[in-house]
Amino acid sequence: MNGKLITLEGGEGAGKSTVLEAVRAQLAERGVDVLVTREPGGTAAGEAIRSILLDAKLRGLCAESELLLMFASRAQLVREVVMPALAAGRWVLADRFTDASFAYQGGGRGQPAERIADLEAWAAAGLVPDLTLLLDLPVDDGLRRASGRGAADRIEMENVDFFERVRAAYRARAEAAPGRFRIVDAGRPLDAVLADVRACIAGFLGSAGAAA
Repeated sequence: MNGKLITLEGGEGAGKSTVLEAVRAQLAERGVDVLVTREPGGTAAGEAIRSILLDAKLRGLCAESELLLMFASRAQLVREVVMPALAAGRWVLADRFTDASFAYQGGGRGQPAERIADLEAWAAAGLVPDLTLLLDLPVDDGLRRASGRGAADRIEMENVDFFERVRAAYRARAEAAPGRFRIVDAGRPLDAVLADVRACIAGFLGSAGAAA
């Protein structure tokens, strides 16, 4: 079986961690050799970069630096983890990937989409997920959920307008690539969300020819 890249995307409080574990378990139950990773991070270098990106004391970090740091982490992840795993026939399940940069650094920070696309082609080796689950919910609901997780990091400290732009950018990405994206209404009770996610994964497994 060829390796596949499945990514989870969504704004703050969308429940990605819970969904990620459910997807991992579903894939493992179907006999898929799956590797789970996250962005920014996923490698020793990436985790060091993550600590900079999320440091609440670095509120003055400019948009250009943020974008380049995100892709520095991603470049390392792609070459050290993702591409070797895919080449070995493993499936990679990633908590965020390049769509997050189009949403956060593009929609949120106003960085040009063309600049992000250039970095995608170069730093991320042009790697595009085979399936992306977008966990979508109203910004106010997501921020309310996220507020119970502890102290906000540098990005979580942004205002509501920032996250509205992020959500709009995510939805625009999904609408532009309906064959890859599955939008999941994450504002509903968890059981309903997970049922939709499992149906999406089951359908993808069937199309990918994974063993039942």
